[in-house]
Amino acid sequence: MNKYDKIKLENQLCFPLYALSREVIKLYKPLLDKYNLTYTQYVTMMVMWEHEKIIFKDLGQKLHLDSGTLTPVVKKLEAMKLIRKYRNKEDDRLVTLELTEKGRQLKDDVLEVPEIMYCKLKGDENNLSSLKKQLDDLLASISQEN
Repeated sequence: MNKYDKIKLENQLCFPLYALSREVIKLYKPLLDKYNLTYTQYVTMMVMWEHEKIIFKDLGQKLHLDSGTLTPVVKKLEAMKLIRKYRNKEDDRLVTLELTEKGRQLKDDVLEVPEIMYCKLKGDENNLSSLKKQLDDLLASISQEN
């Protein structure tokens, strides 16, 4: 083994994860264009649909996004009237995000997206479930270190 083998692209775990992420997001694009959403806006809305009301900081933690990345996403979703943002009454340092009625309605519209994506990924259910669990475990492990 050559001492430079460890820095070959083909030997990196990070590269297929990066490339796969980009390819999967490309598959989402035409589906989400129909709803005028980017992938980042879509995953943000997924958290909003689950929680309906959430503190901005908690949303960032769930999405593994810093405030610099999340702020423009939230501003756009607010401009689209899918969420509303306001200062917490008990602690005005906290920003609360809340789903609007229009945001709730979008939830029903996008139900087709996960089903279509599942078909596009062409994996068997057990393999995809196993892969998701492995990726979740890896993400949790890395997140604990940071």
